[in-house]
Amino acid sequence: MVMSLHYSLYSNVKLPLFCYKPASEFGSKFHPNLFIKNSSEPECLNQLCPPANQSVAAIVFGDGSSHSRLYPLTKRRSEGAIPIAGNYRLIDAVVSNCINSNITKIYALTQYNSTSLNSHLSRAYSGARLSKEGFVEVIAAYQSPDDNGWFQGTADAIRRCLWLLEEYPVVEFLVLPGYHLYKMDYQKLIDTHRRSKADITVSVFGNKKGEDLGFGIFKLNDENLVLEFRENHEMSTRKSLSVENLVNFDDNEKCNFPSMGIYVINRNIMIKLLTEYFPTANDLKSELIPGAISLGMKIHAYQFNGYWEDMRTIEAYYRANMETIQKTNKAYNFHDRDSPLYTLPRHLPPTLVTDAVITDSVIGDGCILSKCRIKGTVVGMRTRIGDKAVIEDSVIMGSDTYHQTGISEGEHTSIPVGIGEGSIIRKAIIDKNARIGKNVMIINKDNVQDGNMEANGYIIAGGIIVIIRSAIIPDGSIL
Repeated sequence: MVMSLHYSLYSNVKLPLFCYKPASEFGSKFHPNLFIKNSSEPECLNQLCPPANQSVAAIVFGDGSSHSRLYPLTKRRSEGAIPIAGNYRLIDAVVSNCINSNITKIYALTQYNSTSLNSHLSRAYSGARLSKEGFVEVIAAYQSPDDNGWFQGTADAIRRCLWLLEEYPVVEFLVLPGYHLYKMDYQKLIDTHRRSKADITVSVFGNKKGEDLGFGIFKLNDENLVLEFRENHEMSTRKSLSVENLVNFDDNEKCNFPSMGIYVINRNIMIKLLTEYFPTANDLKSELIPGAISLGMKIHAYQFNGYWEDMRTIEAYYRANMETIQKTNKAYNFHDRDSPLYTLPRHLPPTLVTDAVITDSVIGDGCILSKCRIKGTVVGMRTRIGDKAVIEDSVIMGSDTYHQTGISEGEHTSIPVGIGEGSIIRKAIIDKNARIGKNVMIINKDNVQDGNMEANGYIIAGGIIVIIRSAIIPDGSIL
């Protein structure tokens, strides 16, 4: 289901601040305006809490880091902007989760290679109102008289944007990575947080106990309270907190759960952690969350057991795309009427198929498919595939525009955007706007598992050939 939603400017209407209580157990040096509640008491009684669209603001991070594990797909785009399943981008899954959970105040914080992501977000969610005061607000990294550098991490980004995030007197912040593929009812997460009267609630993945998925591991007790934290093996060398007492885990996997990087943090707790307790901390995962544990704050865990693909590698991205064409209940459901996936309406013509044989595949909008054979493949928008081409078990991202003949484009003007006649592609990812010539064979003929041939327009990761965005593969090439 493809829909568009409304992007709105801030309203002058202010929401009431519910359940205001002074806080004192963490110290008395804080400004009174930062106080909302006593940490040992509920943020508000469950029956008195306003609905999520009034009381919760989502903070979505559109990129992971400047050293993405999805390179070269992130060479010219951020992780959240990577295409998925023909018509979508990864960040659509997270924003759609928010909308379907009635969370309509959404801030997207972006930095690395964010041009296409910013454009997509601002265009995709601007057609219909989310709610009376709903919006998807893109906040790109910026400089100011007080801060003249890039965001130094997730905590630093939120701290520097607090002046904007406090525009509405929300009760909780929901912090989300914007590049994972999953469906979650955040309302259940929020309800669990409120019932447990926690300062922070972390979402953990119950299907992979003891395995670090990149956001660290939490040790829980029988009541799902966080006892300890262990960061992944690639420990950051930049630490402002001492967390040695948090890494002495036992070997009992039953109580060790991987973090999903999803946090619900009470508004006043977020402000105090960022501005009072750890004003120089840069990262939520490795500094702020361990710091909150060391302070003795109440941190509860919400166990999630559904489908979740964290897209840590090229292989994971390839697998997620392949699962979209498999008839299994374990895959992400792109056809869920009750929890639809929203994206940018592009108003493309229907796909044109001429004597093509297509089996077990997903075909995006506006494609031109000649007498080709396609099997087990995700074909993205505006893809052109020539006569007698064979595409199997691959991801074709498509192109941003249709190729126009007669326009000089340099020495390779004879190779149009798309896949040429007679070419054979197996187990590959073809990034956008690639030009695959005639009779090209992309088959990993030497069965290489990993290799960097970026100078020639491709790399190999996990046995998967990845053709780089806008690469040119000459006629007759064999990869």
